Amino acid sequence: MAQYDALLKPLRIKHLTIRNRIMSTSHAPSYGKDGKPQARYQLYHEEKAKGGIGLTMFGGSSSVSIDSPYSPWSQLSIADDSIVPYFREFAERIHGHGAALMCQITHMGRRTRWDTQDWLPTIAPSPMREPAHRSFPKEMEDFDFRRVQNDYAAAARRCKDGGLDGCEVICGGHLVEQFLSPAVNKRTDKYGGGLDNRIRFVREVLDKARAAIGDDFIMGIRISGDDLLEGGNSMADSIEIIRRLAASGTIDYVNVLGGNVFTHAALAVLVPNMSFPPALFLHLASAVKQVTDLPVFHGGRITDLATANRAVAEGHVDMVAMTRGHMADPHIVNKLMQGREDDIRQCVGAGYCIDRIYVGADALCIQNPATGREATMPHVLSKAAARRRVVVVGAGPAGLEAARVSAERGHEVVLFEKETRTGGQINIAARATWRENLSGIPRWLDGRVRKLGVDLRLNTEASVAAVVAEKPDIVVVATGGRPNTGIVAGHELAVSTWDVLTGKAAPGENVLLFDDQSQHQGPSCAEYMAKRGSLVELVTPDRAPFEEMGSTNFSIHLRELYKMGVVMTPNQRVTQVYREGNKLVAALKNDYTGQEEERVVDQLVVEHGTLPVDELYFALKPLSRNLGETDLRALVDGRPQAIAANPDGAFQLFRVGDAVASRNIHAAIYDSLRLCKEF
Repeated sequence: MAQYDALLKPLRIKHLTIRNRIMSTSHAPSYGKDGKPQARYQLYHEEKAKGGIGLTMFGGSSSVSIDSPYSPWSQLSIADDSIVPYFREFAERIHGHGAALMCQITHMGRRTRWDTQDWLPTIAPSPMREPAHRSFPKEMEDFDFRRVQNDYAAAARRCKDGGLDGCEVICGGHLVEQFLSPAVNKRTDKYGGGLDNRIRFVREVLDKARAAIGDDFIMGIRISGDDLLEGGNSMADSIEIIRRLAASGTIDYVNVLGGNVFTHAALAVLVPNMSFPPALFLHLASAVKQVTDLPVFHGGRITDLATANRAVAEGHVDMVAMTRGHMADPHIVNKLMQGREDDIRQCVGAGYCIDRIYVGADALCIQNPATGREATMPHVLSKAAARRRVVVVGAGPAGLEAARVSAERGHEVVLFEKETRTGGQINIAARATWRENLSGIPRWLDGRVRKLGVDLRLNTEASVAAVVAEKPDIVVVATGGRPNTGIVAGHELAVSTWDVLTGKAAPGENVLLFDDQSQHQGPSCAEYMAKRGSLVELVTPDRAPFEEMGSTNFSIHLRELYKMGVVMTPNQRVTQVYREGNKLVAALKNDYTGQEEERVVDQLVVEHGTLPVDELYFALKPLSRNLGETDLRALVDGRPQAIAANPDGAFQLFRVGDAVASRNIHAAIYDSLRLCKEF
């Protein structure tokens, strides 16, 4: 633990002592209800406080004004005093575990929608359309300035009245940054033009907020150290802005990020996924340290403790954020202090959490289904009242989690896996170009089941006789799925994305890839083939490629596919494939016009999800006490399974993950956690 001493050293800001240097930055998980941080929101942050974090910040994009709506993404509204009791309850909850709590406040400006909540026009320095949210803002008038500045001050005061430890004004992407950026601010009055004018609005906001809260309440800013935007603020410009704001006497810390949020592609850089190197913007925070004595906070793909400790120990930052890291494992600090670093479930950078927000859902961790579900799903499992014998078949993510949870509960567990290694379909997905970090998911699960003493039998295919011979009380079938190419007539001539990624089928010279899944499988395989010299056309029946994917991932896929010349054709469905000489002819049909056309190719690759590998399940079904039935109401309500349709059956039988239906990694792991936690 001595190697992480820098992380465990307290930090004092004014009257506040933060117990260590590890934090979670403000973000918007879409857990708000009616604009308030109610039970789900609070429990999510409380778990991090229980886990030993020094500072947890909440309320990403919390709105200070009525024309900055909170409703599109279940965010928070700090536009009136009704928020204060929730803040007090929240603060009491977090302080009870020794952590500090702060809230971010903002006006979104043009970076929101007008057609929601109160249907008010968005506002901005200049009437320039916002690309990602597609709003055409009204150019701010004199009375807008007074109103918004007063709203910021009132929101900061509500944070103080609510017993929080501080508030943060975000200067990245939202209204304040829209004034700072010459790419967006085209005004010719005292708020536009040179830096002295562009910085005026944020100075006035901070002055009014400081007057409202006094000198004894902590207020900081979150700001980019480099816009990475043509026509925006360069690194030198940004550092100068930060230097001036830090010297103004109105703020107590600077939270540094990198990039901008003006487009989907830019957002993918600002919130980097696994395709980016670790700590890619740490140099910006380090540069800010050179121009101010204020504490500097920073986070940006810092996923491991060694990198985090180096950032603090070498003086680059004073607080290091592991925000997505705490979604994967909210108990990072406690495990570190207990000498259990190997037990920390490390973020793999899948981007599943933030991408769900951008497709209208709530933030969930791809590998930790308890995150965001703290009211019903445990992060720490208790022991069962009685020890039972559990047999799990299949060591993909669903099977590994079933074995882990059952073993954590104290049961005797046997885990069959026909392959020579654990991981299942993740091992295939991780072969695709920049997706290799996915292998961290089964790596952690594999380590846990081995440490817990699970009887792991690799290279051993389970049969009915083998399962019955174990005399189990419970059998969990997690045999996964197999590729489903059968939606295309003549599919015997096609290959699957699995075939290509595993090397069973070499990439062809001229390839048509039919992606009827709209997730990572299709574009990952297309990238894989293109990098090996294939000429690839990706066809999808959707109106755009990867329609189900959020910004931080589809942007990277598109970037890579465009770089490699992959042709993308939407709104077309492959209906048939047949052989003509030494070539294949694929028939395409437009979903909207019915018009048909053909492609002559060397290879057709089909991605259409999976069908369950369920032969063992159906063979075991008549031998089971519940005849394979899961009580869905009990599952959802968090009660044990008690169906006994066949009293003479020898065991309870369940199936999870893709052995039930084609879904994703999170669903597979969640299936097993909520089922097996009741064993």
